[in-house]
Amino acid sequence: MDLYKMAKNINVLGDFLGKRDIDTLSSMALEEKYQISQTDLLILFGASIAYGCDVVGQAVSNKIAKNFMIVGGEGHTTESLRRIVHRAFPEIETAEKAEADIMSEYMKRKYGIDNILIERNSTNCGNNITYALDVMNQNNLSPNNIIIVQDATMQCRMEAGFRKYLQDTKVEVINFASYKVRVEVRNEKLAIEPSGIWGMWDIDRYISLLMGEIPRLSDDANGYGPNGKNYIAHVEIPVNVWEAFEQLKAEYGDSARIANPLYASKTHSTEFKSER
Repeated sequence: MDLYKMAKNINVLGDFLGKRDIDTLSSMALEEKYQISQTDLLILFGASIAYGCDVVGQAVSNKIAKNFMIVGGEGHTTESLRRIVHRAFPEIETAEKAEADIMSEYMKRKYGIDNILIERNSTNCGNNITYALDVMNQNNLSPNNIIIVQDATMQCRMEAGFRKYLQDTKVEVINFASYKVRVEVRNEKLAIEPSGIWGMWDIDRYISLLMGEIPRLSDDANGYGPNGKNYIAHVEIPVNVWEAFEQLKAEYGDSARIANPLYASKTHSTEFKSER
């Protein structure tokens, strides 16, 4: 497969997985689409690259949310976050710290944001959600709408998890992937544009993360959907996404990220109880 075809296929996966329901993380965008100026709750997930802290920090500073939560303990992306934040801000101690604590400390220092709800025990996408719901219940939050901000490679799966656990409610889940990039051919190599995004994965890691999501989203015996492990709600994967994945798989083989059992969930059955 030539590089231009590979770039096109990678971008098909990126566009599908990196869901954004609004164009910008702003009150104006919320007004235009949902007729609200603030969301009841914004949740930033710790698996996002560090750049997500700035995207969300600016939005929260501009009063986009009535309540703000950061979710994340230790998982497959944590060591990268620790290294990147400490390198940029040596005064922030990151060793052995949970993702949520690292992100909250950074956002307090840079944006002066306090009153952050923290969930620091989750280890994967599944209990990111169930433990976040615990924090909501503990704080008597009954939001009508929630903005979820996750790494672009995992945004679709995060939404599917919320649809599973919020299935009996009328809560509006609004997606905003923390970054939006394109893969292009530059100097006869694949490259991510725009370049210079803080904490962005290298090209090989980005491709691995994208490819690892498609089998997880599959609603079959091996996937995470209701007909498989039942971690998430059903996700309809378009034909062109499957085709792009299969063509990339033929090129990259088994480069897709495999789930690390170290961060597997313990049994947890929390659901968000709406009072409506």
